Formats: sequence, structure tokens, C-alpha cells
Amino acid sequence: MSQDAAFNAAKATRREWIGLAVLALPCVLYSMDLTVLHLAVPQITAALKPSSAALLWIVDIYGFMVAGTLIIMGTLGDRIGRRLLLLIGAAAFGVTSLLAAFSTSAEMLIGARALQGLSAATLAPSTLSLIRNMFHDDDERAFAIGVWVASFSAGAAVGPLIGGVLLSHFWWGSVFVINVPIMLLLLALGPFLLPEFRDPNAGRMDLMSAAQSLVSVLSIIYGIKRIAEDGWALGPAAAIGVGLVIGLFFFRRQTQLADPLIDVGLFRARGFSAALATNIIALFVVFGTFLFIAQYLQLVLGMGPLEAGIWTAPSGIVFALGSMAAPFLVRAFRPGTVIAWGFLLSSLGFALLTQLSAAHSPWLLFAGMMIFCLGLAPIGAITTDLVMAEAPPERAGAASAISETSFEFGGALGIAVLGSIVTALYRSAMGGAVLGDMSPHSVEVARDTLGGAVSVAHQLGGDGGERLLATAREAFVYAFEVTSAVSAVGAIVAAVIAALLLKRVER
Repeated sequence: MSQDAAFNAAKATRREWIGLAVLALPCVLYSMDLTVLHLAVPQITAALKPSSAALLWIVDIYGFMVAGTLIIMGTLGDRIGRRLLLLIGAAAFGVTSLLAAFSTSAEMLIGARALQGLSAATLAPSTLSLIRNMFHDDDERAFAIGVWVASFSAGAAVGPLIGGVLLSHFWWGSVFVINVPIMLLLLALGPFLLPEFRDPNAGRMDLMSAAQSLVSVLSIIYGIKRIAEDGWALGPAAAIGVGLVIGLFFFRRQTQLADPLIDVGLFRARGFSAALATNIIALFVVFGTFLFIAQYLQLVLGMGPLEAGIWTAPSGIVFALGSMAAPFLVRAFRPGTVIAWGFLLSSLGFALLTQLSAAHSPWLLFAGMMIFCLGLAPIGAITTDLVMAEAPPERAGAASAISETSFEFGGALGIAVLGSIVTALYRSAMGGAVLGDMSPHSVEVARDTLGGAVSVAHQLGGDGGERLLATAREAFVYAFEVTSAVSAVGAIVAAVIAALLLKRVER
């Protein structure tokens, strides 16, 4: 039996399975932190009064920083130890959560969220790479990755409920304070239940490669975000160009180093590259949509945070169950087939959301949400397993970081681009609306964001407030419908990509 075959044949012990439960803690927290933030957007808007651009930065700077530093953190874990990096990141995440909770301005919250993202970048690659080293058997690894992905979904499911309770009784910062006890629990259990893994032959960290990786990712994302918000301009286009050029130098440098930051050869594997492309599109369509769903339920339908959380919680359950079902689906069908049909099903759900203006209750939204969640649910676990199967165990940290970068890049890009489309369409619709007798400042606030319009309408009161509220809600629903159509088209494109590129890929 070859060394690889022997490695794959090894079965996990009780310690590995208990360790998997410990690794689920930061995964639950990771997604819970994002979903509760969506619910907190109206309260943050009222308390800190951010501009529409600042509000988008509050939501997506976290994902941008994670995406920009994942590769660095994943490779660092291969060198210093994945458990050590996980524990350092857990401590830092707890501290930065407190900083976010007690922010006194939009700028301070943006900075705190950026530091949170930097800390969170240590969590995901550390947990996934530990799973790659803890579970050697193919079937056990696939199941463990399914549990890992399901943990993120569980966080998304309980996040709205916990967030709804917190926001109903406490201030918006409480959604960050809840992170601290979970991180303390991880710090207490991790040293005893998690094994340590590192690459003994990893060599030194190449600082030039780390800087190139960070600048390239952040430059590209910044340029795309600015163009999506303000239209085509020389500055953002230059940022994208600079990011692409630096990225080319980065990949060229990796081929010349004895100890590269990432193994460029992994991208030559069809399954690896296609899985990454699929991840980006899947997260693009789903992350932005959930941000709008939270605002629709609260600001259009008038629900409180807890009620909105109850309506969105089943989506996390569907994602968790779909992730757990993924290993069984790929035993019966090719991965590309499962992914392609999943995207096509999700496109039907997004298509339903293009009809929200005809609905007078949350049930149409709920049906569309559940359908697109059902289609997308198994995809993350399948693509992650494809990526990790291509990576040698000693490079698990770098490979998991690449996989997570595609998730974070797609999610942050979806929030930035789709969020900017909603903002542009909302402003356009409100710009042509007659808002009545209001001060110039109130008109500007109402035309900037839906949350601002709701605040102004409550101040006006009477028939004027009701008319403003109806006009703003109609403008937001229209913008939501257009972005849902964009998501539906994106899902169909992803289905075609998966069908073509993953046609011959076997698990």
C-alpha cells in the first residue's frame, strides 16, 4: 500500500470527532456575527447615522479584510501551527468585537469591523486545515467538511433568533458582545481537544508575497466597489488595474520561490479551479440577497428584529441540512450534476423575488428564500471537499485559505455590487419622486437610504410621513426586484459553468 493510500485509509478516533465539535464553535460564530449585523443595520443607521457608502463599508469591510488576508493567515498556520493560529485569532476576535460593540461613530465601527475581519481571517483556514489533517479517510473527511459547512449554516439559523432577542432588549452593540463568551470557550477547550499540525518543511514566510497578495485583493475589491457605487471613473479603474498587475507578479513570484505562499500548481487541476469559480458566484448571489431580505422584513413590512429573525432562521436550517446531505448526493451523482441542478433550482427562488411588489405578506419572500436556499445548500460542502481533496496534507492551510478566499471574495463582492445596485436604483426612484414639504436636509436623508426615509417619515408623522414611507418602500422593493433578477441570471450562468467544467470530475 502506498503512503497516500495508507494515509487515506486511517480512520478518525473519538478525539478527532470531539475536536470537530470544538472547531464548529468559531464557524457558528463566524456566520452568526454576519447575520445579526444584517438585523442591526436599522438600529446602527439610527444611532450612528452613516451615509449609504459608510453603511455598505460597515457591512462589507469585514469580508474584504478577511478575503485580503486569508491566504496570508492560511500559510502562516502551516508554518507556526494551525491550532496556535486559531487560538490567537480567537483572542483577537473577542477583543475587536468589544471595540465594535462600543463604537461611537460610523468611522470607528468601520475600523473595528476591519480589525474583526483581520482576526476572523485566522479562524476559517485554521479550522478547515485542521479537519484536513484530522480526517484522513475520504468519506469521513467529506462528512466532516459537511459538518464544518453546516456549522456556518447553523450560525446563520440561530443568529437571527439570538440577534432578534438581543436587539429587542439591548442596544445594537450587544450583537458583538455575544462573540466574547464563545471565543472564551474556544480558548478554554482548544488546547486540550485540538491537535497541533504544521508543515515541518514549510520554510520561511515570504513577506513580499504576503504584501502582494494583500494589496492585489484589496485593490481589486476596492475598485469594483467604487465603480458599482459611483459609476465608471479613472481612479477605481486604475485600482483594479493595479490589483491585477500586482496579482500577476504575485503568481509569477510563487513559481520562482522554493517556499511559495501558495502552490500555483493546484490551479491546474480542473476540479480545484472550477470549484473556486463556483464558490465565488454562489456567495455573490446569496450574501447580498440576505442583506436586502433583513431590510425588507424590518423596514418595508415593519417587523421587529426578533420577528424578522424568526422568518429568516429556517434558511439556516435548510443550509445546514443541505451541507450534511452533500456527501450522500455526490455518491449517487457526479459533483458537477448536483451543483448545476442546485443553481438552476436557486434561480427559480430568485425569480420569485422579482414579484415582491405584488405581495402583501412575507410568504412570497419566504417561498423564494427557501427555494434558493434549497438549491444552494449542498454546493459549499461539495466544492470545499473538491478543493481540499486536491491539496496535500502539508499544504492544507494554504489550500483552505484559497477556498475561503473565494467564499469571502464572492460574498463581499455580492454585498458591494448588489448593494450598490440597490442604492443606485433607490436613489434614482426617490430622485424623481415628489416628497412634499420637507427641509433640504430631510429630503437628502430620505433619498439616501430606506432607513433614513423611515426615520424622516416618523419625524414628520401624519399624512406626509405616510406618503414618504410608501414612496420609499416602493422604491426599495423595485430595487430589490431588479437585484433578484441579477441573482437569477448569475445562478443560471453558474449552472452552465458547473455543468461544463465539472462534467468529468469525480469525487
